[in-house]
Amino acid sequence: MVNAWYMDDSSADQKLEHHLNPPEFISIKDLYKNCGVIYYQLDADNYEAEGKLEKLKKIKGYNYEDWVHLSPDKLSDYEEKLKMFYKEHLHSDEEVRFFLDGSGYFDVRDKDDKWVRIQSEKGDLLILPAGIYHRFTLDTNNYAKVIRLFAGEPCWKAHFRPSEEHPARQKYREQLEKGFLECPV
Repeated sequence: MVNAWYMDDSSADQKLEHHLNPPEFISIKDLYKNCGVIYYQLDADNYEAEGKLEKLKKIKGYNYEDWVHLSPDKLSDYEEKLKMFYKEHLHSDEEVRFFLDGSGYFDVRDKDDKWVRIQSEKGDLLILPAGIYHRFTLDTNNYAKVIRLFAGEPCWKAHFRPSEEHPARQKYREQLEKGFLECPV
């Protein structure tokens, strides 16, 4: 089961947990309600037989996927790419990641613009809505193997903050104001 918490403002190593003192956790339900982030737990060792991923792909129209190994020995320019992933940005499309192995952190901004850190581990599938400000880093294990899913042509373009005029950001803010009341899947 995924853990999520509000982050401190420390400039210490991005791969550390960055809990507030005392820690302030956020439930999966509130993560959706306050940020629009959808979470699923899948069996990473048997996801094909389990069928949940295939069902989700059909419902959401995810028709393209690729696999990424994030580690110093598997990813060229590892340190530079990790710095780039950690720069606050948004995308025009949902960001969908399924962790087959390893672990890392997705940081997202909540409705009050506070950072929420989402610990992502083997079996976790996260869907970040289009237009949400976010960033990603590995944790101190320095390894993750993930499947990235896309609906339509894959788009990896990051729009760095500030991007308030971007159509995906405007649509996301409208949804935030209305509220994420019921998980769509």
